[in-house]
Amino acid sequence: MPPRPTATTDQLRHDIDRGLTGDKVHSHESAAVPLGTDEEAAGSPIDLHLLAVVRRRETARRPRPARNSLVSQEMDWPAVAVWIAVVLGLAIGVSALLLWA
Repeated sequence: MPPRPTATTDQLRHDIDRGLTGDKVHSHESAAVPLGTDEEAAGSPIDLHLLAVVRRRETARRPRPARNSLVSQEMDWPAVAVWIAVVLGLAIGVSALLLWA
């Protein structure tokens, strides 16, 4: 008889909240509907063996490093360029109004 898997949806949720899956940083996020609720309500609970495999694979991912600097490789440069253009446009517009007034 194979060993009974010990993974639960609560453990997977806890792993996600701790940042062990690389999906988010360590923080608690209250869920309106906890993992597995839909399956339980439908009368088809999650297969515990499948859940154990999913939890093992998700926590085997390497978490992303924290972004410590303003300039990083993951920065969205087009969005930064748009914000710079907006700020410069506002500065030029305000200075033009002040000079012509």
